[in-house]
Parts: sequence; C-alpha cells; structure tokens
Amino acid sequence: MAEKSKKTEEKALELGESVAKDQGVYIVDTSYADGVLCYYIDKPGGVGIDECESFSRAVEPILDEADIIDKEYSLDVSSPGVDRKLKKEREFLYYIGREVEVKLYAPRNGKKEFDGILKGYHEKTASIETDGEIVEIPLKEAVYIRLKFIF
Repeated sequence: MAEKSKKTEEKALELGESVAKDQGVYIVDTSYADGVLCYYIDKPGGVGIDECESFSRAVEPILDEADIIDKEYSLDVSSPGVDRKLKKEREFLYYIGREVEVKLYAPRNGKKEFDGILKGYHEKTASIETDGEIVEIPLKEAVYIRLKFIF
C-alpha cells in the first residue's frame, strides 16, 4: 500500500504544479493516507484560507479528470504549519535561506538543539549555518529540522 500511496502523491504533485504556478503558490508537499489527499502549499509571506480554498477549487477538477484515486477520498489543502518537520528534498530546497530549528538524537559539539540558516540540501543531508560555520546534518541524525517562526 505504501508504494501505491507514494505514486498517488507523486501524480497529485505533478497534476497540481500548473495550478500552483498560476496561483503564485508552491506545493511544499503532498500526502495520501486513509482516504485523504493533502496538498501543503506556501508562498513568501505565508498562505491563508483564501489561497488554500482557491487552490482546492482549481485542482479538484483536474484530479477528478485524471482519476488517480480509485476510491472515494477527501481533498485537503493547507499551509505546512509552524511546527512541521521538513522531510522531502523539495521542502528543503524551497526553504534555503530561512532560519530553522534543529534537534538531534545525539549531541554534536555538546548541543542537541540549535538554530541556524538552511544553506543547502543534498543526498538527505541539510547544510545549516550556525555560529558562523556550516554544519552538515544527515536527516537520519535529526529528530527534526523545521522552520523557525518568531511570533
């Protein structure tokens, strides 16, 4: 089932790209589980309910025509959320230059948690500038890497 969900997510992403471009948003991620297809969208300055609703209305007929899900499903469109872990390459690449919070499973230089600027991403490893140096963090060593929001 996991492979089928992954293929559904990839196809949904492909089908949604033109809608996202037309609406000036970026698809950060897609997920499909338990009969719910979800798009996570963002843009500089963030997205609100109006952008989510507009994207949903525009992508729904495209999904219906493509018929990529062979059973009843719900469509959900939302922002990535303030505490969402970055997981996929496209997320990391989109957020390069943004401040992130990192929590590691094991301490590095005496610290398990730190903030920094996401500088790059390659082969499941994030490059983060912290305290004037670049630290390479393989995703498997991180509890999370997520955007830092200042309220």
